[in-house]
Amino acid sequence: MSNFPKRWPAADPTVLQLYSMGTPNGQKVSIMLEETGLPYEPHLVNIIKNDQFDEDFLKLNPNNKIPAIVDPNGPNGERIAMMETGAILMYLAEKTGQFLPKDPAKRWETLQWLFFQVAHVGPMFGQFGHFYKFAADKTSDSYGVERFTSESKRLLGVLNQRLQGQEWIMGDELTIADMAIGPWIKALDFYEGHEALDTAAYNNVMQYCERFYARPAVEKGSQVCMPNS
Repeated sequence: MSNFPKRWPAADPTVLQLYSMGTPNGQKVSIMLEETGLPYEPHLVNIIKNDQFDEDFLKLNPNNKIPAIVDPNGPNGERIAMMETGAILMYLAEKTGQFLPKDPAKRWETLQWLFFQVAHVGPMFGQFGHFYKFAADKTSDSYGVERFTSESKRLLGVLNQRLQGQEWIMGDELTIADMAIGPWIKALDFYEGHEALDTAAYNNVMQYCERFYARPAVEKGSQVCMPNS
């Protein structure tokens, strides 16, 4: 294949290319890129218009999900294309030497919380949003919304306990675990789900989200690849 997707040509092929949209998953990577200061070029893959099924994009991510990246300066100076936000965050952390502790025990603890987001927070919050907001008029069965509301509350409780008395998931140090978790807490605004989830009862989590999005790089990264930007 060519070095970059033809539909999204690179203006500067020497820098990392991001193919994304400003969803919670998309924000993870754009926020990480802004926080690291790594030069990159963003390209909007509009999932509302099914851009993710474009033949060129499927060569980057056969699972037709955003985001994906192409780094022309990958391992051994060779091009690398990547999918899956957890893997991309780990790659960028190792590439830049930022946001992943060097201490082995803390590194593995950070990765635990990264995978906690990937395996639990993202899927459960996403299903909550689907049934609560988008499928509310598509089914008379309340099982879906009840199931994912309950599980989302449980996960908020886990996070609330973790954040008791500390600023970030790993204490005083911002890490890729926060890059992954923060956007999914913020997604509850979009889902209009605060009342249903009683998020006021999880004060540590709500304050954490405010702190995270008060960071200039986070705010900037959250606006990358928006359809109307």
